[in-house]
Amino acid sequence: MSEFWTAVILGIVEGITEFLPVSSTGHLILATELMGYDAKRWALFNIAIQPGAILAIVVLYWRTFWEVFTGLFKWDAKAVAFTRNLLLAFIPAVVLGLAFGDAIELMLENAVIVAWALIIGGFAILVVEKYAKPQEMGGVAEISWQRSAMVGVVQCLAMIPGVSRSGATILGAMAMGVDRKTAAEFSFFLALPTLTGATVLQLYKHRAEVSADDLGLLAVGFVVSFLVAWAVVKAFLAVVTRYGFGPFAWYRIIAGTAALIWLGMR
Repeated sequence: MSEFWTAVILGIVEGITEFLPVSSTGHLILATELMGYDAKRWALFNIAIQPGAILAIVVLYWRTFWEVFTGLFKWDAKAVAFTRNLLLAFIPAVVLGLAFGDAIELMLENAVIVAWALIIGGFAILVVEKYAKPQEMGGVAEISWQRSAMVGVVQCLAMIPGVSRSGATILGAMAMGVDRKTAAEFSFFLALPTLTGATVLQLYKHRAEVSADDLGLLAVGFVVSFLVAWAVVKAFLAVVTRYGFGPFAWYRIIAGTAALIWLGMR
């Protein structure tokens, strides 16, 4: 398979899984294993195409971001609370990411960790769905600063590939009483600083490995992940509002088990 089609496939995987509670990083790692790609060759690519998915959130929620941006100049209470909550949730990832960056990169090469994380995360979703008692909220600005900070701490679990950043933040927020829709949107918005920061850091650390020949592939992955993520996010909220996160939990358990069996048979 040509590198162009490899970039397309990985862009599709990124776009589908980035905002679902199934772990985009885990799926990209498993995809490279399944199709026999060089994991180290494509590891940086997988991180560098994340901004494509991030752009989908900016496009879908541009009115929200514009209202927050203009509201900050007026010191509007909701705009200030929205920004405060994102910053508080973002800080733990910055601290741990900088402290344990090298250890995290090593885990990105281990597909077995991904498989087990998928399974354990699936059961965790079922537990939260059963016992959480979320209360209806008026949006991200209505979440308390304490809950926002705790969501940021929970997000750090996603540094283990296969855990899922969106899954950790959404289920963490729900466990603290945030309703499904608000928890999902908080996770979407939190992706902007978190994934942008991770991408910039990795590209800077590995800048010597990026050549002019890679730019075309990165552009392909970026565009594909944007288009796919744009479509997936719109459908995701409708699905979880009606069916909850149970289907994603069972998918994780089945996919993780299948991956363990396949990895053991190689």
